[in-house]
Amino acid sequence: MSFDAIALATFAATMLVAVMRASTPIVFAALGGLISDLAGSINVALEGIMLVAAFFGVIVSVYCQTWLPGLSPWIYPWTGAFAGILAALLLTGVLAVFHLELKADLIVAGIAINILAAGLTVFLLVSIVGDKGSTASLNSPGLPLIHIPGLAGVPPLDVLLNGDGGQGHHVLLYLALASVVLVRLFLGRTQYGTWLRAVGENRDAALIAGIPVKRVQYLGFFLSGFLASLGGIYLSMGYLSLFQSDMVAGRGFLALAAIFLGRRSAPGTFIAACVFGASSVLATQLGMFKIPTQLVYMIPPVITVIVLVFAGMRQRKLSVS
Repeated sequence: MSFDAIALATFAATMLVAVMRASTPIVFAALGGLISDLAGSINVALEGIMLVAAFFGVIVSVYCQTWLPGLSPWIYPWTGAFAGILAALLLTGVLAVFHLELKADLIVAGIAINILAAGLTVFLLVSIVGDKGSTASLNSPGLPLIHIPGLAGVPPLDVLLNGDGGQGHHVLLYLALASVVLVRLFLGRTQYGTWLRAVGENRDAALIAGIPVKRVQYLGFFLSGFLASLGGIYLSMGYLSLFQSDMVAGRGFLALAAIFLGRRSAPGTFIAACVFGASSVLATQLGMFKIPTQLVYMIPPVITVIVLVFAGMRQRKLSVS
């Protein structure tokens, strides 16, 4: 392979890695939203769930170093991640109870959860850290990277599998890729996956068939919250090593769009999430030029709207034909 070909392949690998890093939180949230949507209950609270998981993941991992000194350093970030997942599942449970038991409108309840999460995390940030912006003043441990040895002699492959710095990829990035396969297998090859899709298609028919509808709906909610929490934890303990107020920045809503753009399938949802991740990378790259920041920040939502419009037009054309 010539030098130019190697340089081009390395550049392509670098861009692909950047897209995957930007897409990982959207992939997790979108797969979670897909599961709840197929169960007949679209999870509008993905944004708030991710935010709460990101916050508690960092805070617990930081303060565990004070509460439990002398432990192995790798324990602290995993303890924080576990706490973030628990907090996200608790918030998901609140949404599920309000909708399934108290018959609250799912959209209104989801928006309320998002507002609650945004306000609660800022309040706790000020109360605990004394800063309403971020936890930059704290020594926040991150989850580990996975490095594949023996690739230094093949620059494109090394960049692709170990990142442009050669240090490795975040463990949750690999888990996001694995989650696409696992979610597809769950939905297509397991009894609960079949039940879940049956409940989403026709709840009354599922009840007649003896399917425990409410249990399946709760399962859909909690799986959705679990996957969304991994996206939030990745943001604060992988993509960055700190928590910032409103750091999810609309990724939960992009995840909802990815579900419909991906035609409610795991592979399609993954591809759509990567499209939105690529738009974020494009915005970051353009930010290095003398372009007004307002225009740069508009790129991801504008691309989202354009893609959804074309997807809707194509769906309408297929339905007519």
